[in-house]
Amino acid sequence: MSSVACRTASSFSNSPFIIANARCQLSSARFRALLQQPSQSIQHRAFSAAPARLQSQGAQTTRKYTYHVAASFSAKYRKFDPLTNIFHFNPYNRIQTEKRRPKSSRPASGQDAFFISRVGDTNAVAFGVADGVGGWEESGVDPADFAHSFCDYMASAAYEHKSDGSGTPLAPRALMQRGYDDVCKDRSIHAGGSTASVAIASEDGKLEVANLGDSGFVHLRLNAVHTYSEPQTHAFNTPYQLSIVPASMLARAAAFGGAQLCDYPKDADVTQHTLKHGDILVLASDGVWDNLFNQEILRIASRLMTSVGAWKTSDGGIRVVDNLRRFTEPEDPAQRLVTLQSAIAIEIAAAAKAASTNQRLDGPFAKEVQKYYPQENWHGGKIDDICVIVLVVSDNSKSPEVQSKL
Repeated sequence: MSSVACRTASSFSNSPFIIANARCQLSSARFRALLQQPSQSIQHRAFSAAPARLQSQGAQTTRKYTYHVAASFSAKYRKFDPLTNIFHFNPYNRIQTEKRRPKSSRPASGQDAFFISRVGDTNAVAFGVADGVGGWEESGVDPADFAHSFCDYMASAAYEHKSDGSGTPLAPRALMQRGYDDVCKDRSIHAGGSTASVAIASEDGKLEVANLGDSGFVHLRLNAVHTYSEPQTHAFNTPYQLSIVPASMLARAAAFGGAQLCDYPKDADVTQHTLKHGDILVLASDGVWDNLFNQEILRIASRLMTSVGAWKTSDGGIRVVDNLRRFTEPEDPAQRLVTLQSAIAIEIAAAAKAASTNQRLDGPFAKEVQKYYPQENWHGGKIDDICVIVLVVSDNSKSPEVQSKL
């Protein structure tokens, strides 16, 4: 699939944030300096924003919200590269509905997978992460096969979605069920499992999230944590998970009085939210949540939003500037660059990566181990695959460029 999940873009999308040397390694200071480069005259090409108007059954409907989305990722034992471990979502790229893609076409996210897709012909966006259950390796199964295929199928289902005429929009739990059904039917996948966190942001600013397991999200608004998901676990470090369990393994488990964990999309927690201009949604695998606290993620996002001028301080506190397009959209297609959403995703992924290998600073996972198993004397981070999706919300009615087109 060319524009989603599971495939790294062949070239970066464009924005006011230009990376001059594609081979350089960016320090945090240099990275922030790039974000502060002044924007030239903006050419509003279609990228993460859809056209201001949509033709539907002969009527003209104004699209209110635009979603700017990017993902960053890093495999467990590989060095994080901010220049290549990034995916820029373009809603106008066609998703190829290939059912069996070579592993070489997957992003370098290890057993974690992700997808980002337009929903049918609408301006809604579906996106999600799946964390392959590493325990399957003990049975000779590559957990990445389930997770990446699962995301591929969900991306295809969202992209090909057509309204049934009832006006009922596609729901994330239904999309999760569709992906799970398809991966269960895939004869190339005999076993495996993953957690799942799937979200759909609709054109009217409504967000619905279905979360199964210990992947999850945090919703930021005006320099504060607005809301966040709670992990679903059967026991410590044993998350809810979708699974394909061979009959032979079920028989062995039954013979020895054990059981294989196998949860279903119907078990996912579903929450609804209302999005506002300037909101940030961070959806990620437990490689992020085990190593970074919500307040650390807020500090990263707040620093970037304020440093580029997307959030402004005033007497009443923090406010969002009306026009976010100069930070979230491409400018020069000939340049490789970073957008606001990808900058936040990269910094979160980089911070989680650094924390995962820091054995002196206790993260969320270490705190949990110390709580439940104090005799283990666990300290520091938890090395794991990392995958993070960042969505920045823009209200089209606040942008003068969009207003002029209405």
